Amino acid sequence: MKRRDFISATMAAGVAAGLPLGGVCAQNEQNKSQRAAAKVDDGSVVNVPMDKRTGPESVVYFTRDLSAAGLRKIVSKVSSVLEGKVAVKLHTGEKGGPNILPRDWVKELLDKDIKNATIVETNTYYAGDRDTTAKHLDTLKVNGWTFCPVDIMDADGTAMIPVKGAKHIAEISVGKNILKYDSLLVLTHFKGHTMGGFGGSNKNISIGCADAHTGKKQLHAGSSGQQWGITGREFMENMVDSTKGITDHFKGRVCYVNVLRRMSVDCDCTGKAAQEPSVPDIGIFASLDLLAVEQASVDAVYELGQASAPLRERIESRHGLRQLSAMREIGLGSEKYSIVDLDKA
Repeated sequence: MKRRDFISATMAAGVAAGLPLGGVCAQNEQNKSQRAAAKVDDGSVVNVPMDKRTGPESVVYFTRDLSAAGLRKIVSKVSSVLEGKVAVKLHTGEKGGPNILPRDWVKELLDKDIKNATIVETNTYYAGDRDTTAKHLDTLKVNGWTFCPVDIMDADGTAMIPVKGAKHIAEISVGKNILKYDSLLVLTHFKGHTMGGFGGSNKNISIGCADAHTGKKQLHAGSSGQQWGITGREFMENMVDSTKGITDHFKGRVCYVNVLRRMSVDCDCTGKAAQEPSVPDIGIFASLDLLAVEQASVDAVYELGQASAPLRERIESRHGLRQLSAMREIGLGSEKYSIVDLDKA
């Protein structure tokens, strides 16, 4: 699918959400002007236009079908790399979180398509419903993640994984049970994030696989010694370092799926306190290229114009786009992509 066709379809979604087409175009022009005026040298604020991107073009699959059937269809396009014991990394959420992925979708996918699969998580760095293994297990029951095994990977200890080409973290501490798996399906609810700007597959892997104390402290505190001492560009770079080590560990046996629905500006970590989503649902993206699927997801949000203003503000105010440029620099995929629209196949 040509990108201009995808942009047209996305703009149509903005119209369906009640935004006049002229308003979408005007807002897009204003956004372009603002981004052109921004003075950055690391891609932390500006969403680089497609014609300014370099490198090879990766394939990203897309469907508007936000259902179990849609999820199964798009995962089938990228799941051929999965073999052996499959870790399914998703955000299982705080108790009663309203925006997490629908359990019935995931159940149908694992029951019918992804054999020998285990949902994997780690305990949290912040105080909440999942900061100890006992509390985490209780939260899993409350949220309905009872239909397949769930492995809290740091319940029994940690392991160190080297990061090739790291900017800050030469070795990342992870839940040691990650070493039990041969492949990784990154199944992500794409949304905003209080510190990261946006939470996509990169955040799901990096923070989601780091163990509760050592690994997450590496990401959030670094050498500052303060629990949340690392923010902005350096935090984005830390996440990318972590993801690089973890994905390298699986030697290409990783696929990425971003589900763009119920996109609050807040992460699923905030549970019931998350701001009610105001951005229109878009669909599901999937790829074997991490950067490409993240870039396509961000582009789709930006192409909604004013309809996605709160989420775009959250992304830019936290320097969240630095996730993308840091992924490019460390070799986690291509920022150029072509869309294969499964609804038109």
